Amino acid sequence: MPGKNFHLRTTPTETAAVADAAVADLARRLALQLQKDLSNPTADKRAQALARLHVLDHLQEAAERLQRAAAADAARAGAGYPQIGRACGMTRQGARRRWPGLFNHTDEAPTEQLTMNAPARPFDVLLVEDDIADAMLIEEALAERGARNLVQATDGVAALEHLRNPDSPRPDLIVLDLNMPRMNGRDLLRILKSDADLQTIPVVVLTTSSAPDDVAGAYTSHANAYVTKPVNLDEFEQAVQSIDSFYLDTATRPPRA
Repeated sequence: MPGKNFHLRTTPTETAAVADAAVADLARRLALQLQKDLSNPTADKRAQALARLHVLDHLQEAAERLQRAAAADAARAGAGYPQIGRACGMTRQGARRRWPGLFNHTDEAPTEQLTMNAPARPFDVLLVEDDIADAMLIEEALAERGARNLVQATDGVAALEHLRNPDSPRPDLIVLDLNMPRMNGRDLLRILKSDADLQTIPVVVLTTSSAPDDVAGAYTSHANAYVTKPVNLDEFEQAVQSIDSFYLDTATRPPRA
């Protein structure tokens, strides 16, 4: 299942010992292939050591390339940065720093973009969020629960363009930030809930603001829920997954137009 934790049957020390032995044997054999004269027992020990060092350097580069490819394969299979990091003995943040961009987010001008593969069970989410880091966290949290059709719009204007495009899929859920350029979430929410075609789409406000005026204003504009972004990364992930779980597994979705 996507996002399921895995456990090796060996300890990290046992895994390291097996890997070290295998790499050392591979380096020795490759060095002999590259330097035939090193098979001579009387060969210069310095030359032998330098040949192994040369091979090990290239093996390290190859391992890094293969790790990047494996991380990308894991991401495509539904793993998020938390699982990828755990597989390498590092934190979620460490995995993101080591292998950035596994989920195809960019710093381009405000637009909408398809960021995940089509799910087995159709469930389309429109994320209206201009913060790239928060968008990545939200995508990772959704990937933990399975694939989603996630489209990101970085402001209200881009979101409306996407929603009013007849070729765009109608989202089952809109996750909306409040503070964005061009058109903020407050204005977009008022437009959505006054539009006869769009007003039935559930809208969850997910924002850093806990100001009473923002909370009251969102509900006055008929937001379906208001969630303040937790500062703690694990709590942030749990909040997103709770939203997703409710609207996918519990709530009855409105019929599509």
